[in-house]
Amino acid sequence: MSNLEPREELASIAASLRAYLEWQLDCGSSGIPRRPRAATAAVPPAQAAATPSAASAATSAKDEPSDPSPAAPSPIVRERSTPGGAPAAPPPGSLPPITLTESAPAPSKRSESATPAPRTIAEPRPLPVLVSDVASCTKCGLHATRTNTVFSRGNPEAKLCFVGEAPGADEDAQGVPFVGRAGQLLDKMIQAMGLDPAKDVYVCNIIKCRPPENRRPEPDEIATCIPYLHEQLALVEPKVIVALGNTSVGALLGTKLGITKVRGSWKLYRGKIPVMPTYHPSYLLRSSPQQSEAKRQAWEDLQAVMKELGLAKPARS
Repeated sequence: MSNLEPREELASIAASLRAYLEWQLDCGSSGIPRRPRAATAAVPPAQAAATPSAASAATSAKDEPSDPSPAAPSPIVRERSTPGGAPAAPPPGSLPPITLTESAPAPSKRSESATPAPRTIAEPRPLPVLVSDVASCTKCGLHATRTNTVFSRGNPEAKLCFVGEAPGADEDAQGVPFVGRAGQLLDKMIQAMGLDPAKDVYVCNIIKCRPPENRRPEPDEIATCIPYLHEQLALVEPKVIVALGNTSVGALLGTKLGITKVRGSWKLYRGKIPVMPTYHPSYLLRSSPQQSEAKRQAWEDLQAVMKELGLAKPARS
């Protein structure tokens, strides 16, 4: 029977706990580690069998005489491998630690997949869907003054595409590009190449709505509208593009050089489609000392296009 009173027994237990905690602090611990769910105590069966239960331990404590300097309880140490280091030794006189082996964390499901699935590239919209989208567009201020949007004319299966600047008054009224005086001259130029304007070419503009008073489109209007043209040309896939005038050349090729400096020399649209810059038909209609020379140069440009497409030079009547 133990001669300790309950208070003295509690004081003894508290002293043992305090000794254990002080030893943990000396080892560098900042708190009592918690056992992970997957961890299991690596205690030999013989040792486990020899360990008394809580009830038997309490009974044996009453039968044995009290020790004025009880040994600290067995510390629980997590076994971790550190480079070049070893676990700290327990203080003298303490019981050997009980070692817990931590299991490796389960791999995350996200890490099991090697690479994400490739994104599916959306199919291009059909031309009728694009036409409908343009007709309802309100992305810039030009929609407030237009009568009709102007998308294209000609054959979308043609190898040759003419790209102009923007619709004029006649085009805005009819919803068709190049139907005014400039369009009539363009048709004559196409016919001079031995082609049918309705069957052998595709005609469109940088801007789909008429700027007020036929002014030149503003940079923000071009930036807003030209994605429609890029999608349009991607669907038509022409073999050659003829860019008519400064605005068309600048928007298609991203250049600020004037038409007189770039006309007659082959360029590339998006690195793959040959582009021949030449004068806009409206410029060729102006009365000026340079008109005859400009018409001659424009015809030279169209002859270069015919050669690129393998077209025979039409016989002069």
